[in-house]
Parts: sequence; C-alpha cells; structure tokens
Amino acid sequence: MYSSARENAPRLFRAVTSARISTDLLAFVKFDAKIGLPTKSLIESFGVKLRECLNPNEFTTLRKVFERRIKYWDCRPMSVGVSEVVSPADSKVIVGSLNTTSDIFLKDKFFHYKELLGSDRKRWFDSFHAGDFAVFRLTPEKYHYNHTPVSGIVLDYYEISGDYHSCNPSAVVNIVTPFSKNRRIVTIIDSDVAGGTGVGIVAMVEVVALMIGDIVQAYSEYRYDDPTPVTPGMFVQKGVPKSLYRPGSSTDVLLFQRGRIKFCSDLMENLRLSGVTSRFSEGFGKPLVETEVTVRSTIGYAIQRSGQISAGSSANNQSSHREIHL
Repeated sequence: MYSSARENAPRLFRAVTSARISTDLLAFVKFDAKIGLPTKSLIESFGVKLRECLNPNEFTTLRKVFERRIKYWDCRPMSVGVSEVVSPADSKVIVGSLNTTSDIFLKDKFFHYKELLGSDRKRWFDSFHAGDFAVFRLTPEKYHYNHTPVSGIVLDYYEISGDYHSCNPSAVVNIVTPFSKNRRIVTIIDSDVAGGTGVGIVAMVEVVALMIGDIVQAYSEYRYDDPTPVTPGMFVQKGVPKSLYRPGSSTDVLLFQRGRIKFCSDLMENLRLSGVTSRFSEGFGKPLVETEVTVRSTIGYAIQRSGQISAGSSANNQSSHREIHL
C-alpha cells in the first residue's frame, strides 16, 4: 500500500491512515473480534513467552495478549549503574546523530527533529540541536508497555495531533519523515538533577502508528501498582512503566543533547555492518542495521559536561549477545 496506493489512490491512502479506520475498524477486526479464544500454541507462535506474563489465563482476545503485563522485575533485569541509559521498550533499535560532523550522521533520514518536537515548543529546539537520537521500533508481537529510559524531573509533557502512518520500514522509506507526521506524545526530562541519570535533557517521543488507538499514560514506581499520569514537575525513576500503547505497531524516539551520551559499542558496530542488507538500508542506500534490545537493557552511558564518561560506567560493558535484525 505504501509503495503504490499513496500515489495512485491518495483518497484510499488518507482513509486507511485516518483515526477512524486505523484505530476503530482495523483494530477491532484484528484485536477485539472474539473469533475463538487465543490458544496457548497460537499465542506462543507470536513469540510471546507465557511464563513471563502476569495473569496469562485472562488472555481471551488478542487485545489482551497485546496489552499484557510481564514480570519485568524478574525477566527484564536492569543494571544498577546510575549513569546508564536504558531501552524504553522491547524493540529493534537504530541510533544516530543530528550532527553533520558525526560518523553516524542520519539527519532527516527518519524525522526533522523540530517537526518531531512540534512547532509550538520551539524553546526545546536549541537543546537538541546537533544532538543524538535512538529510534525504537515495536512490532505487534512485542510487550507494549513503555518504560522510562532515565531518571529525572519532567520539564514538559504534551500531545501533538497527527496521522496513523505505519512505522514499518517499507513505509518509513516510502514516505517523508513519518515519525514527525504521526500523532505523538512528547515528554521532556531533565536528568541533571539530584538522583538523576546525569545525561542532560532527554526528549522521549511516543509515536502512534497504524491501528494504535491510544497511548495510555500509566507511570508506576512499583511494578504496575497505582498508575498515574505523567505531569510536569514530577520526578520519574528509570526503568519503570510509563505508558501503554494500544494494539498495533508503534515507535519510541529518544533525543539527547549534543555530547551527553555514549551509545553502547555493539549498537554502533551492528549499525554499520558491511555486507549486510536490512530493510532500512535497502531504502536509504547505506548500512542501517537494527539491533534487538529488551526493555530496561543498557543502550548507552552518560557523558558529563566536562566530556568525560560518568564515573562507574564503561562504554564497552554492553550486552554482547544482542542480535541484529534484518
């Protein structure tokens, strides 16, 4: 559809990516219709590990499977390193830079960062000029709770209206900057505070996609208990549930200030693997290989304002077993 219908049948394309069709009709047909209960074998064929799940006996529809909660405190361990930045989701990640002098410069490949943040929040533009970013792509079988990537104080929180384009690679390489066109929620966190991660100001952008009906904010410091909305002024702890995507595919984007994060070396090495063709590299004409990451796993380390990696961190101490995704 994204390679042909957009140009040859634009009215169809606009209809399918509208909120009514995407979040109401398509989501209902795929996730809510009770055409037989999901069986254990069917659920596990999606790659869902039932032993990780809380209350798997309640999986009476695919929506409930999609919106599952897991025992993340047991099955998604997190490093105790204060200055480590963690993945916000079970996902496939690509890291890049907005700095033209960087060897991982990927400006405008996935988004215009000013458009991504929204034209009415210009005060944040300078913070992320020439900074770094990470794009986390969640496919439908993934655990779809987002977790906080850093600890710090919420400076801003807002929603930007938009469409429901797919975040699948075939769509990303066929339409211009889909991440900054879709409906999204932006959370700005200052981690340079007492008890914070110390990686500067971080923007967490939650991007809806095809069939995503909503992003439910459900910040919970202890497991999934007492979920609360995210609001400016609150302190958020790293690695705890922040929000839930409704069924479909979706994407998280993290923006970092220039010179404040050192990405794990395996993410950098995988990104530029020679002789490997991914669905992204086919479209962009250069190696762009995703790495499979789990929520709460380390993706990088804070760099102090002096330019030194924060004490107690090792930029080479990453998960060497993480797999690339083609």
